[in-house]
Amino acid sequence: MPPSEAKSIFFKKLKQFAKDGDPANLYHENADWFGSHPFNEIKGHSAIVDVWKTITNAIPDMERRDSIFVAGLSKPDVRMPDGFTDRLLIASLGTYQGTFEKDLLHIPATHGVVHLRFCEVHHIKDGLIEHSYVMLDFLDLMRQAGVWPIPASLGAEHVWPTPASMDGVRPEICDEKAGDQAFDVVMGMHAALLSFDGVDLDSMKHSKFWDEHFMWYGPSGIGSTRAMSGFRAHHQIPFLTGFPDRKGTGHYIRIGDGNYVVTGGWPSVVGTHTGEWLGMPATGKVIDMRVMDFYRIEDGKICENWVPIDVIHMLKQMGFDVFKRLKHLRGLPERNLTSAKAGGY
Repeated sequence: MPPSEAKSIFFKKLKQFAKDGDPANLYHENADWFGSHPFNEIKGHSAIVDVWKTITNAIPDMERRDSIFVAGLSKPDVRMPDGFTDRLLIASLGTYQGTFEKDLLHIPATHGVVHLRFCEVHHIKDGLIEHSYVMLDFLDLMRQAGVWPIPASLGAEHVWPTPASMDGVRPEICDEKAGDQAFDVVMGMHAALLSFDGVDLDSMKHSKFWDEHFMWYGPSGIGSTRAMSGFRAHHQIPFLTGFPDRKGTGHYIRIGDGNYVVTGGWPSVVGTHTGEWLGMPATGKVIDMRVMDFYRIEDGKICENWVPIDVIHMLKQMGFDVFKRLKHLRGLPERNLTSAKAGGY
């Protein structure tokens, strides 16, 4: 199935799945589903249904709203496992919108409209999904519900906007040629990031790949930034302080479609937590980071970059259980030492 055909078919299938939660015509029976903490790694129809029911029980009128929907064959990476090149991938980013009627993972229901951020990448094989990588920003949902369990974000917290060009969703069009050109821009930027000498940010020659007023939309906990000055102040410097030895572990997701490029992995980055990050003092632990990047290119420059990160999973590895703290703040503290050590999720 070519990417253009898959894009049109799965745009409709994923919309339908958002309504009925039936994986039969969407997923292989033993499909792998990799999701944000606390769901993590599951397999098969029944487990996927359980996740979906957990969410839709809390937001029963939920509808899917895509901001970006692209497709392509995954490009090679020397760090990529065998068999991951040329996989047919569908990538999307948007929100699940609806009325928050019941608590979700101890996040208190607001009984009003909420927007649960999502990004999804699906590997299509024989007309069905074989693997899914799904990020759900539960920390942002906590923000909307008025329960914030970590220090204030350095960047701006807000609903992620749709692309400024208003062309992120074109299910009937897959432009692989333009996607290749856009992909080369992003790969040039990535290569420049790796030129960092560990001391001077100017040693990274990546600014030439970004528009002067680019927007960087970070996950909840980090927030959004504008232009290189904001990016450095609110994300790059804090991140390099926290993880000075960070390195990529391989992008399982590497596609371009028109002016859009998507990269990511499971994990995508690893680093040793040797400095303060998001208010967490250094732990010395090696941290796996589930990260995806959705880029929009215009006139050869990166103008917008949406960056879902499983922040809650990172904090869990550092010894800080966000969900356990949320339960405590809501009047459900651990009452004995054994269960406290076991963890809430």
